[in-house]
Amino acid sequence: MKGRKRCRLHGGASGSGAPMGEANGSFIHGGWTREAIELRRQGARLLRDLRRLRRSC
Repeated sequence: MKGRKRCRLHGGASGSGAPMGEANGSFIHGGWTREAIELRRQGARLLRDLRRLRRSC
């Protein structure tokens, strides 16, 4: 928020919160890494394209 030190809605200071990435320490299994998310998106995109192709035949 411009000109304020705390969020008007939530009360948190700008920049507060958990650190991003491995510094957070919440990567136990790797299911939410950027690579894993992108792999799931590619799979979903492939399924969507296959379903469209099946409908058009």
